[in-house]
Formats: sequence, C-alpha cells, structure tokens
Amino acid sequence: MKLKLANAAWLGFALLGLLSLEPIQRLFSAPASTPHVQGQDARRRQDWLSWQGVQQGSCAWGALPNGLHRKGGICGVANARRAVSPPALYALHLPPLRSNGHQEEPLNRLLSPTAAQAPETSLETCLERIKASAPHGDFACLRRVYQQPITQWPAPHIDPGVSWQEMAALPRKAPEPDDNPGTPEKIALGARLFDDPRLSVSGQIACANCHDRQLGWADGRSVSFGHDRQTGRRNAISVAMSAFAEPLFWDGRAATLEAQALHPIADAREMAFTPEDAARRLHQTGDYDAAFAQVFGDAQITPQRMAYALAAFQRSLLPRFNRFDRFLEGRHSALNDQQLWGLHLFRTRARCMNCHFGAALTDNQFHNLGLHFHGRARQDLGRYEVTGNPEDSGKFRTPSLRGVGKSGPWMHNGLFHDLRGVMNMYNAGMPRPRPNARQQNDPTFPKPDPLLQPLDLHRSEIEAITEFLRTL
Repeated sequence: MKLKLANAAWLGFALLGLLSLEPIQRLFSAPASTPHVQGQDARRRQDWLSWQGVQQGSCAWGALPNGLHRKGGICGVANARRAVSPPALYALHLPPLRSNGHQEEPLNRLLSPTAAQAPETSLETCLERIKASAPHGDFACLRRVYQQPITQWPAPHIDPGVSWQEMAALPRKAPEPDDNPGTPEKIALGARLFDDPRLSVSGQIACANCHDRQLGWADGRSVSFGHDRQTGRRNAISVAMSAFAEPLFWDGRAATLEAQALHPIADAREMAFTPEDAARRLHQTGDYDAAFAQVFGDAQITPQRMAYALAAFQRSLLPRFNRFDRFLEGRHSALNDQQLWGLHLFRTRARCMNCHFGAALTDNQFHNLGLHFHGRARQDLGRYEVTGNPEDSGKFRTPSLRGVGKSGPWMHNGLFHDLRGVMNMYNAGMPRPRPNARQQNDPTFPKPDPLLQPLDLHRSEIEAITEFLRTL
C-alpha cells in the first residue's frame, strides 16, 4: 500500500510539473550537492539549469534531490518536455507564479537577461550543419532550411548524366490521352469491369483479386496467385500510380495503360482467358449493354472498349492528398522532425533522387538491383525477356514511391516484407552477384547498376528515411 501511495504521489508531482511548466525540481528542497543560493530568482535559475541538464541526457539513477533514487518521476517528466526546446521556452510569456503568498516574476524573466534575445542560427550555418552525417538530426536547422521555397532547398545528390526533376505535389487529376478522356460514366464502367470475375475463364478471378483498395491497390503477397491457384513470378505492383507509368509492368512490356489492361486477362497464370471471349461473355449476360451504350454510343462490347474503360478507372485511383503534398504546398507542420530529416536524407546522402523524383517519384527507367538470381531456380532477367538486349538483363522498372508504405511486400519478387529491410539493403549497396566459372562469358549475366553505392548511413538515419517514405 505504501508503494502504491508513493507511486501516486510521484504521478501527481509529474502531472503538476507538466501543467504548470514549473521546473519539477522546484517541488523539492535543493540537492545536498548544490550550494545554497540566496533568493527566489537565483534558486529558480538553478532549477532551470538542472532541467537543462536533464534535457542534455544527465537524467539517471540518483539524479533526484534529497538523495531520492527512483527511475522515472523527474526523469520521465523531463523526457516528456523534450518536445519543447529551450528556445521555444524562452519565448513563453508565462503568467506570474505564486509561492508563499508572494508575487513572483514569469519564468522567462528569471533566465539570463540575454536568453530571450538568443541569436538565431544563420541560414549559412544551418546549411553546413545538416550536410554532415550524424546519429541525430539538427531539427531546428532542418526546419529553418526547409521552410524556404523548394527552389532554395539543398540540391539533391545526383550523379552526372541523370536527367531528373524536382519534387512536386501530385496534380489534382491524372494525365490522360486525348483518345481516351475519363468521364464519370466511363470510370464507373471501368470500376465494374475491374471487380468482375467473369473476365477470367474460371469466373472466379477479378482484377481486384490482385489489386485490393485496402492493400494500397496491391495484394499484400510476395507474388500473386491466379488461375487454378498457380503462383505468379512477380509481385503485383500497386495500380494507384499507373497513370504516371510508361511503359508498364515490371519489365515494361505494355506501352500504355490501355494496352496493359488486357494482359492479365490473357495471361495463362492469371485469368487464363482471351479478351475476345471475355467480351462475348459480357455481351451474352446483357448486364453491360446499357453501360457500354451510355459511354461509347452503342451497346457493342469489344476488347478495346473494355481496355479503355479499365484504363480510365485506373487513372482515377490517384492517391489522396497526403502529408508530403501538404508539406510541399507550404504546410510545414505536416511532417514531424524525424520525417523532415528523412526527406533531407532522401534528397542528399541516401542518393534516392537518382531514380525517384518529380511528382510521381520515379524515373520510369529500368535498373538492375542484383536480385535477378541468374542461373538459379528463381532466375528472372526482367527487361531482357522483352527486348532480348543483353544490356537489359536483370533490369526492372522503377516503381513510384507514392503509397509505398502500404503496398508491401517490395521488389519485383516481393522479397522484402519490411520497409526498413529495403532501406538496409540500399544502405549496403544492394547485392552484387559475381559470375561463376561457367558464367564468365555469358553476355546475359546482369551488370551492376552504377547508381548503387554503399551509403554508410546511421541506424537513426535509416529510420528517419523509412518514416519519411510512410508519408508518401
């Protein structure tokens, strides 16, 4: 019972300290190790210095006044207060505090006379500070730098020869081709087709089976399964950003979204049908005649019209306006300190903008990340299987990072189930398989992408980038 009462007392002291911003050491007599200081102002100044010490990490066992040895209490309150930096406290205009019936001055008046006028770190100094690798971010300087217009942000680390674009917020509407403008009626028709399993030979598999709205328009599996429960070769890419992808699929085998829409219907491992047979089946049911007539002028159902409707629907899946977009448009509180640090590292030391840039955060190019498994059971040579060019061996299209936090597992084979694991591999420079004796003269053995380099990031830097990616 005594222990419970003691715990309750400590909780009361902690809450009182948080509500009043009164230094918690003020509630106790001065520590035995501290010389007695005359006067209320001097004692309060000493309390402030003690609180600053806790802010700097001196909180530990035995750090409490009167010889109290307890982990928590003052330390816990001080740790909670770390969200409020000393410069922010300098600017507080607290109401007068009362003690023993005497009027006292506000806390900020009792600091050193020049504290309230502490000089702000110059922009030039901040730019130098945030260049260096460090286990902790200089959040005050990061805020100072990234509150500027994006044209004045630190330049991203880009390799020579890379054609890149600056980051940008997503447009309100996705781009669309002149011959297939999206209308509400066409998008609604595409949505019906997307969810209809009758487009598969078995009548059991719809596009939505592999592209689930609740799973970021992917399916949450390493690789998808299709007709007769056959396992596919590759991870189902989210279709949320398909309007910005050209070409499409991991290997780029479809030049346009309209061409892509019919591939899964004809794939023997996926829906195992033909677009022509699917169109005939829909016409025979009579369910779609009115909808096709409303969109295209007559009730004829053709593979091309199906593709146009499916493509229009997929273009409508543009991700919602998120924290990153709000930050880009001037709401600088949209990203917390760790996420802002991650943004800075993404642009600079992590070198991510060599491949992920612009509004869509992709270069729509093909790169070899060393995950081709050449000569082994899981071999997948990617783009080479489409072009036949040995230079394309092992290369896969760069996906958009929009919505990346919700669309795992990641990579073309779904090898990574943890976004942090993806970042760890990039930090190591990704795998670099070497040809064995039999593969030495094989022109299809993939060559490492020169853009991949070990990054030597701190663990806390990797965590910051990971948290930034989750805001996209």
